[in-house]
Amino acid sequence: MEALDQRLNTFLESWLGPRDQRVRGWLLLDNYSPTLALTLVYLVVVWTGPKYMRHRQALSCKGLLVVYNMSLMLLSLCIFYQLVSALWNSSYDLYCQDTNSAPEVDNKVMNALWWYYFSKFIEFMDTVFFILRKNNHQLTFLHVYHHVSMLNIWWFVLNWLPCGHSYFGPTLNSFVHVVMYSYYGLSAIPAVRPYLWWKKYITQLQLIQFFLTVLQTMGAIIWPCGVPIGWLYFQILYMITLTVFFSNFYIQTYKKDKREELKNSTSLSTNGHSKRNAALKTKMN
Repeated sequence: MEALDQRLNTFLESWLGPRDQRVRGWLLLDNYSPTLALTLVYLVVVWTGPKYMRHRQALSCKGLLVVYNMSLMLLSLCIFYQLVSALWNSSYDLYCQDTNSAPEVDNKVMNALWWYYFSKFIEFMDTVFFILRKNNHQLTFLHVYHHVSMLNIWWFVLNWLPCGHSYFGPTLNSFVHVVMYSYYGLSAIPAVRPYLWWKKYITQLQLIQFFLTVLQTMGAIIWPCGVPIGWLYFQILYMITLTVFFSNFYIQTYKKDKREELKNSTSLSTNGHSKRNAALKTKMN
């Protein structure tokens, strides 16, 4: 295994250049194989889990869901706070920030971003709960693509760009996750669920986040500061894919529901009018 890790590391460094030495020795970062292996295990669970649960009773998991979602909300809040407090009144540039010009801030950002990366492992449990509760309709391509890509992309980011310009997306995303996991934690409480009206706004927040991340990434292309251009183009491309998939989800989930509601309302109105006319004619006859 050690020889395989060494060959893989050599290949990656020949492709992407030398890794940032400041994160050497950090948990899960020295070798790509643990992240890759856990990703493959996750994909096996996605494939086999629904088959395993097919003839079994769905589990409620209500108490676990409250604890899980609220724990992730608190973790996201901590990451958001760490990033904002590190960046507040710092010399970091919004448009383009290299990885070696503000050592004290860089160290704080690297620590926060490692927790951000690690949280992506924990978020695999989103899928496990879907499977245990037999909510297989939620195991969409978007869901799996998002979970798998985020974990693996952030292993690479932390090894090559562990601070500097990388701070922006996770800061926004951590805030969105505070809102999102708060909603899911509260929605697991039956007495509270009827009062939660803001689910669709979470997707709107996510779309705004992608748009702002693209704008900020373009800033580093227009006003370069040493951030590798390939990483910037990759981030823009990735944000575009997420925008397309999340926009499709939003349209299918919320716009379609609204059209169905309008259609049903129109149908009821038409039928009611017809019934009143029929009753009037019967009475006159």
